[in-house]
Amino acid sequence: MKNILLTLFLSIATLAYGQMENPVTISASVDVNGTEATVIFKASIEDGWHMYSANLPSGGPTAATVEFETLEGAELVGGITPGKGEIEKDDPIFGMKVKYFENAATFTQKVKLLGGKYRLQGFLRYGACNDENCMPPTTYEFDFSGAAAGDGATAQESNTTEVATGTEEIDDFTANSLWKPVVSELAAFKSIGTNDASRSLWLTFLLGFGGGFLALLTPCVWPIIPMTVSFFLKRSGNRKKALREAMLYGVSIVVIYLALGLAVTLIFGASALNALSTNAVFNLLFFLLLVLFGASFLGGFELTLPSSWTNKVDDKAGSTTGLLSIFLMAFTLSLVSFSCTGPIIGFLLVEVSTTGSLFGPAVGMLGFALALALPFTLFALFPSMLKQVPRSGGWMNVVKVTLGFIELAFALKFLSVADLAYGWGILDREVFLALWIVLFAMLGLYLLNIIRFPHDDTSEQTTSVPRFFLAVLSLAFSIYMIPGLWGAPCKAVSAFAPPMWTQDFNIVDNEVHAQFYDYDEGMEYARITGKPVLLDFTGYGCVNCRKMEASVWTDERVADMLRNDYVLITLFVDDKTALDQPVIVNEQGTERKLRTVGDKWSYLQRYKFGANAQPFYVPVDNNGNPLAGSYSYDEDVQSYINFLKQGVDNYKK
Repeated sequence: MKNILLTLFLSIATLAYGQMENPVTISASVDVNGTEATVIFKASIEDGWHMYSANLPSGGPTAATVEFETLEGAELVGGITPGKGEIEKDDPIFGMKVKYFENAATFTQKVKLLGGKYRLQGFLRYGACNDENCMPPTTYEFDFSGAAAGDGATAQESNTTEVATGTEEIDDFTANSLWKPVVSELAAFKSIGTNDASRSLWLTFLLGFGGGFLALLTPCVWPIIPMTVSFFLKRSGNRKKALREAMLYGVSIVVIYLALGLAVTLIFGASALNALSTNAVFNLLFFLLLVLFGASFLGGFELTLPSSWTNKVDDKAGSTTGLLSIFLMAFTLSLVSFSCTGPIIGFLLVEVSTTGSLFGPAVGMLGFALALALPFTLFALFPSMLKQVPRSGGWMNVVKVTLGFIELAFALKFLSVADLAYGWGILDREVFLALWIVLFAMLGLYLLNIIRFPHDDTSEQTTSVPRFFLAVLSLAFSIYMIPGLWGAPCKAVSAFAPPMWTQDFNIVDNEVHAQFYDYDEGMEYARITGKPVLLDFTGYGCVNCRKMEASVWTDERVADMLRNDYVLITLFVDDKTALDQPVIVNEQGTERKLRTVGDKWSYLQRYKFGANAQPFYVPVDNNGNPLAGSYSYDEDVQSYINFLKQGVDNYKK
């Protein structure tokens, strides 16, 4: 995840440069040692991006490869070799292990010199992604020449660079009006789809705050609130001093849990947190951990810390005075309430850590601690409110059991990641949905007093009104998921359930397919039929492209507009099909050679629209002029519908 400052920078850069990003800078050199030469590529990678390594399985992201177009006086020795710092993880989207680099990368390619003059000319092809977008397969040109040892010549390093955004004249297939640059025209519209990391942090904070609020309602915390507030009021005899101590008590709680969140980041580090999101072993451990927590909340056993810890801290708090005494009292609360707060904190840290956000654990714990500390300060300010709060009772155990069901449901999410990574096939989409249907149906029955657990109040024979409405919601949610067993999208759970392709039995066919995969052919058809065009710049290895197609394009309204109101042209920027012959173009004074169909569509996106990240959608008229702003990764269906409608309306005008 990118931090707030980086997101702000990228947002400004997007507005200024039409969404063009150049996160990887390449330099190359050659090291000659006798009859052997080593071509060395060094990459500098911007924060928040990662560059994929070499030798990846087919069907995955763009791997780093070296291709020689001229190899004179030399022959290859082996293949491209990645340097140190390679990170390996299981990617559930690609269904394979992927390897990548962060911050910096090095690749080497050895060649054997045959004597006399030599020339090594070719290109390095590589791919890079962040959490929102992927660059198209990108090439770095190199050209080294010299002579083997004893021939009195040395290698020369090429200064050719790859990424460019210029609008110089174009060659061959680009010499028509449909390829005319429209960067400024596109900028006049509002673009949609740049995800804001600060928004993610706010959601993390709210998730933590909600967890802290739920922790307040458990039997381990709720009864302590009036006891603690009364203690402060009686101990000082002075209301101002009591208020000050209660506020310090609340601040101490915040400090303790905030320190816990920071410790998680310091122990694992930013890179490790990012790797946790799809690491199969960690996700399997998280699954077992959440099952343990869920069983504890259901009443199977109590998770408690050693009593000696609590006794020592409590004794120390009693023997000290001032701020240290209050801090130790807050620490005692943390230890005593662990059996209830531990599973909530564990779930929160697991969920936040696997987002890969550097500040996520700290922000989540800050929200949790504020919610937990707020009542102590509030009731110290207004002690009369204590008389109006609900008394301790069986309802607190209902909260615990409900949380237990929720933790068991979310545990399956982490098992799904491990299952996809290892290819076990034990948790396909319909199996996942069946388990969720059963869990939420059982939760509804529990809330209606039909199912009981060990710590429930057996004297309670009636169902309270809040429990009734919660039961209705749980049972309705369970019924909502049933059509998913036959392939219904069930968008409310699409972020948690395994991908649709794991479904064995699917009677729902609402996929949208492009009418054309060639820009010029599709534009000619649109001109003849009198329809606007939606250009879809995508990639075989683009994860967020697949997410948009699964969660947005499957909506009936979106699918209908794409089929009937537009000519949909999908252009794969990583299509490795060779062109009939390479095409040389000039970008910012540098010649570049387009060798593949993907190179062609990637160049079209950069040259015409000033952008190079996928997914990238833009509606155009029959002359190639934009009808609305571009749309990137944003799974808000209504926003996408509005985006499509704007294009159609402007075309009719």
